[in-house]
Amino acid sequence: MPVSTSSRRSRSSKPRETAARPRLDVVLAAVALAALSAAAVTYVHSRGWLTCYGDAEAHLNIARRILDSRTPGYEQFGTVWLPLPHALMLPLVRDDRLWLSGLAGAIPSALCFVLAGTFLFAAVRRLYANRAAATAAACLFALNPNLLYLQSTAMTEPVFLAALAALLYFTVRYKETRSLWTVLGAALASLAGSLTRYEGWFLIPFVTLFFLLAGGERRWRAAILFCALTSLGPLYWLAHNWWYYGNFLEFYNGPFSAHAIYQRSLATGMARYPGDHDWAKAWLQLRSAAELCAGQPLVWLGVAGGAAALYRRAFWPLALLALPPLFYVWSVHSSATPVFVPHLWPNSYYNTRYGMALFPLLVLAASALVAVAPLRIRRLAALLVVAAGVSPWLAYPRAESWICWKESQVNSEARRAWMAEAAEYFKSAWRPGEGIFLTFSEMAGVLRAAGVPLRMSLHEDNQIHWLAAAARPDLFLWEKWAIGVSGGRVSTAMLRLEKTGPRYDRVKTITVKGGPVIEIYRRAPPERQP
Repeated sequence: MPVSTSSRRSRSSKPRETAARPRLDVVLAAVALAALSAAAVTYVHSRGWLTCYGDAEAHLNIARRILDSRTPGYEQFGTVWLPLPHALMLPLVRDDRLWLSGLAGAIPSALCFVLAGTFLFAAVRRLYANRAAATAAACLFALNPNLLYLQSTAMTEPVFLAALAALLYFTVRYKETRSLWTVLGAALASLAGSLTRYEGWFLIPFVTLFFLLAGGERRWRAAILFCALTSLGPLYWLAHNWWYYGNFLEFYNGPFSAHAIYQRSLATGMARYPGDHDWAKAWLQLRSAAELCAGQPLVWLGVAGGAAALYRRAFWPLALLALPPLFYVWSVHSSATPVFVPHLWPNSYYNTRYGMALFPLLVLAASALVAVAPLRIRRLAALLVVAAGVSPWLAYPRAESWICWKESQVNSEARRAWMAEAAEYFKSAWRPGEGIFLTFSEMAGVLRAAGVPLRMSLHEDNQIHWLAAAARPDLFLWEKWAIGVSGGRVSTAMLRLEKTGPRYDRVKTITVKGGPVIEIYRRAPPERQP
């Protein structure tokens, strides 16, 4: 019996439609994530929260100083923080409006949030062959207000999440295709992660082992290709530190490293961080931070969903997403990395956002509950899982319940107060062309808030000129202004000049509750010089 032309056309188009549907779902997920991201950035910007995190302020200004400095160029990337987040900001920080507003840091983070959510959606869809589970995972990921706040700032967490989600996607896809192209995608994702945060370094040997154990004729070729490409990130950063600072591990044990800062604090009598060489307390600190960041219901869903994910044989995705939290437990235990939460000693906020390291694992595990639900109720299961996971934020829809925002608000209250006062003073007193002597890490935010180009400042990253001015201000300090913390290197240089000249007058002292004393000096006119 002959087959009609219309029947042949229908049959031939069916595989094309089936292949196109996942791609359409991914596009729709990306569009929804982009809309949500833009709304969050607008909200955070309208309330002046873009630079509440001190680290966000620092990342923004580090990127700017690469272009806007007395000594601009590659060396201004520095040493402790990895370079990719700052490199992503470079096309934007050259625009004064975007730098001054802080949007130059928010935009790359927001784009990475969209990438992270999209890759997570695609990975879960492939892993469970289930659209409802993928939708639940994307919603749990995207509707967390702590993540929405972080992706609206210049913080590095969204950039790393994008790399991690892409790595998850390409490794899940490799299990299906055994394609070297997916190995290349995984390597590029891992390389981006290793140039963003140090937990990216921790992942490399485990992912290499995954390719070896994944089976197939190409397993050795895949493992070697992955390891060779992604190891370029750590090797490059070690070489960078050796070339500019003479120490491969300058980022780890140099004077500005977390380790060195911790040792100096201990020398002054500070108590050791909770979890320092105590595995149980290290886990307690991170777990407690994760409960605050993800919400207790999602933690419960993640624990229950972990069993469901194991039932669906999602062994590798669970293992991969468990690695970053393991890295942080190790760091708290052995590497002078504190994680403070308000309900545990010392009852404060510090690196509380590191609890977000557990968030992708909890999301992936919770989505497995949808994947194992009977087909007829799968959409209802997805709705219930999402509703339960976001219930803390629905029950109390205020910024006070967002621990990442609260951490940034509490820890920046004093800094933002004295910075605003100092910036207002410079807006009225500073004139174009007048140089300012300062320490970059403490005072660059004042210049940004005042609209003063960073190239008008002399700071420690200007190397020889700064070292000469700090050591012999009587010979090498020619700036019109100086601003520093009382007792710091700048104020010490000013005290030294009282005996030798040139004369600098202290024109303003700023004191705020909980903050350091800030001193602003102006060079006296020639007739008043000794």
